[in-house]
Amino acid sequence: MEPVTFSESGGIRYLHFGSELIQGAMRIRDPDEIYLEYNQQMMAWLLFLKTKPKMQVAQLGLGTGALTKFTYRHCPSVINTVVELNPAVIVAARTMFSTPDDDRRLKTIQTDAKVFVADSKNHQQFDALQVDLYDAICDGPAASSLTFYRNCYQALKAPGIMTVNLFSRHQSFDINLNNICEAFNNRVLLFPESHDCNVVAIAFKGPPLEAQWQDVKKRAQLLEEQTDLPTRIWVKGLSQANVRQEAHLRI
Repeated sequence: MEPVTFSESGGIRYLHFGSELIQGAMRIRDPDEIYLEYNQQMMAWLLFLKTKPKMQVAQLGLGTGALTKFTYRHCPSVINTVVELNPAVIVAARTMFSTPDDDRRLKTIQTDAKVFVADSKNHQQFDALQVDLYDAICDGPAASSLTFYRNCYQALKAPGIMTVNLFSRHQSFDINLNNICEAFNNRVLLFPESHDCNVVAIAFKGPPLEAQWQDVKKRAQLLEEQTDLPTRIWVKGLSQANVRQEAHLRI
């Protein structure tokens, strides 16, 4: 299991797995903010799914707990399940990155994400999955097989949405994207590449989705006012970065 280490600079605390590579970050004076751009984009399921009581969202990979803390604060009706293999990451998230302890709205499971989504007890259980699985080497997602993404598909309800953090400038990108597209019947949108070479994919399950981008923009504006996420910029990026989606959203 990778060692968990930390660094701080300019009011930002960083998580590392025994190297200089950044595994997550938190602004110390605002621990519930999602600091990294690609982490913010992992919340894009909010553009397409309205939160409701007993809604189930799972984070595969805890990191600094950025997604968990944000959902816990801004989506109080949502039940969060966190899946993390490394027990030291769980301890670090709670002691160094202000992630709340488990309660009726938050459950943390120490296990391999591949095992978790393969378990039939977890199929058709979640409205949204957020997948951010990297190890100390950071040469691509730690889970990337077609079987893994098919199990992610099975873990989702219909409608359901998965967001995945990918590395754009690595051979793993095409492998993961092809497997996601096959598992999700090519119903996949990509964000434009962020400054740190991350690309977030959004994969859809359930009935076909068709909407005017102007309507999506209205939803984005409301979310931005409620959460301070830069969601209006997301709409422009998604409409321009995906082929045949420029005029209106159809997926």
